[in-house]
Amino acid sequence: MMKIGVLGLQGAVREHIWAIEASGAEGTVIKRPDQLSEVDGLIIPGGESTTIRRLIDKYGFMEKLKKFAADGKPMFGTCAGLILLANDLAGYDAPHLGVMDVKVERNSFGRQRESFEADINIAGVAENFSAVFIRAPHIVEAGENVEVLAKHDGRIVAARDGQFLGCSFHPELTDDYRLMSYFVKMVEETKSKNFA
Repeated sequence: MMKIGVLGLQGAVREHIWAIEASGAEGTVIKRPDQLSEVDGLIIPGGESTTIRRLIDKYGFMEKLKKFAADGKPMFGTCAGLILLANDLAGYDAPHLGVMDVKVERNSFGRQRESFEADINIAGVAENFSAVFIRAPHIVEAGENVEVLAKHDGRIVAARDGQFLGCSFHPELTDDYRLMSYFVKMVEETKSKNFA
């Protein structure tokens, strides 16, 4: 069975675990860097990107996370997680992990009180997917090998760059597991390739 970790520093960790398990994989909360070697894929959940980055540094995660990416293991960033994966951040000098070839702008749909839900189509994944946007970022630019999966109001809100998947919204806050199932399938495909 696939084992997928959720970085347990901040955000809706439990909800991601439920979504992973509803999608047929085993979910586990990652609290220590050494646990990364035990999982086939990793989700970096929403929250506050600067807080998550501070905790990544405090608990010594950065090197292990970069190695996880370099080893070809799939990573899925939701909301703040997308900001952490991006290799370019609008208005900032340096990225966090910098592994996904996208430029991201933070809080581009307004503040907390302007949170909203919208039905979006995610190419090859889901039609009429109810996306929950909370202080959401969006992808301003995507590299040439990045597959744009969804837009809302003309802005890119979901994309895939090889083993990396990112979205602006919170798929774990609904009972629609189609996007999580897509990620679980990415992890399965990567694992079976590595065993081939």
